[in-house]
Amino acid sequence: MVSISSYFPITNPTLIFFVVLTVILLAPIVMGKLRIPHIIGMVIAGVLLGQYGLNILERDDSFELFGRVGLYYIMFLASLEMDMEGLRKSIGRISVFGLLSAAVPLVLTFWLSRTMLGYSPESSMLLGCIMASNTLIAYPIVSRYGLGTKQSVAMSVGATLISLTIALTLLAALVARNNGSGGVFFWLFFFVKIAVFCTAMVFFIPRLTRWFLRRYSDAVMQFIFVMSVMFLTAALSEIVGLEGIFGAFLAGLILNRYIPRVSPLMNRIEFIGNALFIPYFLIGVGMLINVSVLFSGKEIVWVVLLTVFCGTVGKAIAAYLSGFLYHMPMRDRHMMFGLTSAHAAGAIAMVTVGIGIKAASGGMLVDDDMLNGVVVMILFTCVISTLATEKAAQQITFHDAEINDTDTGIDDEKIIIPMKYPEYAERLVNLAILTRNPKLQRAIVGLNVVYDDQMMSANQAAGARLLENMTRVAAAADVRMQTQVRIAANIANGIKHAFKEFRASEIIIGLHTHKEVSTKFWGEFHQSLFNGLSRQIMMARLMQPLATIRRIQVAVPSRAEFEPGFYRWLERLARLAGNLECRIQFHGRTDTLQLIAQFIRNRHPDVRADFQEMVHWNELPRLASTIAADHLFVVVTARKGTVSYKAAHDRLPNELTQFFSGTNLMIIFPDQYGDLMENMTFAQPQHTEDGSAYEAIRKLIFRK
Repeated sequence: MVSISSYFPITNPTLIFFVVLTVILLAPIVMGKLRIPHIIGMVIAGVLLGQYGLNILERDDSFELFGRVGLYYIMFLASLEMDMEGLRKSIGRISVFGLLSAAVPLVLTFWLSRTMLGYSPESSMLLGCIMASNTLIAYPIVSRYGLGTKQSVAMSVGATLISLTIALTLLAALVARNNGSGGVFFWLFFFVKIAVFCTAMVFFIPRLTRWFLRRYSDAVMQFIFVMSVMFLTAALSEIVGLEGIFGAFLAGLILNRYIPRVSPLMNRIEFIGNALFIPYFLIGVGMLINVSVLFSGKEIVWVVLLTVFCGTVGKAIAAYLSGFLYHMPMRDRHMMFGLTSAHAAGAIAMVTVGIGIKAASGGMLVDDDMLNGVVVMILFTCVISTLATEKAAQQITFHDAEINDTDTGIDDEKIIIPMKYPEYAERLVNLAILTRNPKLQRAIVGLNVVYDDQMMSANQAAGARLLENMTRVAAAADVRMQTQVRIAANIANGIKHAFKEFRASEIIIGLHTHKEVSTKFWGEFHQSLFNGLSRQIMMARLMQPLATIRRIQVAVPSRAEFEPGFYRWLERLARLAGNLECRIQFHGRTDTLQLIAQFIRNRHPDVRADFQEMVHWNELPRLASTIAADHLFVVVTARKGTVSYKAAHDRLPNELTQFFSGTNLMIIFPDQYGDLMENMTFAQPQHTEDGSAYEAIRKLIFRK
């Protein structure tokens, strides 16, 4: 009779993949019922399934390959989701935290290794390097809670890279000393290689990315391009003497502004990583851990206790001291400690390198107790890191919910997008995704209107296919889309009727590209819309993908602040600039710019906004020389008879055609309804008796 144990460990690649997928599926379910972060479940499952547990799975090459990809993915996503403006502002804090996060565990481990374990200086330094580094094991928790842009997270990610770089540099010094090649020339060449590598990546990748995204809109091609860039930088990073995770992190920083956080491409990247590669990495880490060695002798127990103590306490001192120095709330300090206290991939890599190094005394730097102790330490620090990060993420989320509870459920936002041309529809949908309020979780409306003529049936079928494709585009960004193919004798009337039926708040529509200078710039179709609807209309002519826009320039007419829809279009543009992480520059009168500046500071402090005085609307053509091919020029205009309308607006079609024919263009007709301010959680400004409304607006609108 054949024993069941003869079937294990499983070596069939198909069955191995099936078992791993089963673990990825069941771990969140089981851990959720136990109220334990599912990341711990992945690691524990790896311990049980591996050769040191029940020996069900063989750790084949797939764990090495997918595990390395998963580690790269963690660092890549961490830098891809970072708020770059916040990163620039916090570079000093990140540097201090990174140095403390490396120095405190390093010194503490070195001292205790020498005094308590009796290790040699070289072995103590190696163990100190291991504890100085850390792995962002718990980052998927941050990503799941949507906290990637928080300052505490940015500081933790930056500190992780700094501490890992310091640890790897010290390890390189140990290796060089062992090989007898640690002279001045070695270090000079080492740092020159790194400088050349970083400079080349920062110079070439943005240009290549802009070129590719402008020419290829296929979702699969864009995803493969991003992955190729990540692995290229990781491979080059290893060639110059750094770990591949440094290159993956650098790739994320470079691509950050070209992949908006709410875009379909970002959603695909996160989905693939969180569904497959990162769990594979966590399970693979668990399979390396042999818990049974804890019962093999006292010496290894001391190694485990010392490394867990130094790694946890050292990282805690660095996190809480940095938070204290910069007056950060306790929940942020908890987050910083949680993210930086896990040791996994870096520890495994460094202890593996140390195995081949001889100490000055002639012995080996790494003995069996240190090797096994470090591997077991990984399990304990991963559990501590995951629990601390989960608790901190919940605290931050609850705190943000208390502050922002007035921002949801009040805005009447519902965007409708009339679409006709497939090659242009996707850009309009992306524009709606980037300007909508994600907290409301409302669907956008896709509309296709066809003429009631002999081609009606064919046009209906084409319109249905177009809307189905755009629904998939929106779904890729986790945005719902309602669709309707409408039959009408007049296209403009069909759009207006659909607008009222869906109770929409605004329209995003494509702008035609007539080249001749004519008073019929709008055409009967567009003109009928903004004359027949009093709600916000955004007409867009996008010559390139929004992700490649480098700057938004906005021309604002005088007295625009007195229009009821002033804060709606301002909110949309601020949200667009924030999601694209590009600079936005407003041109207008001083009093109007002051209100805009206050709004940006209070509502969108992370948006990089500039303000340039434009005394008179006649100066509009002068702006043409300042607008580059990768800029978006936004003109806020007005309907006749409104407070901000002026005679110069009649020349707008000619000026736009003559001076801005090749630019990315958006024309906004603001709301004319008086109840908009309440819907936007702001009070509507009222004119004072003496005719001055500026102070009334400032007092009513900009209160914290």
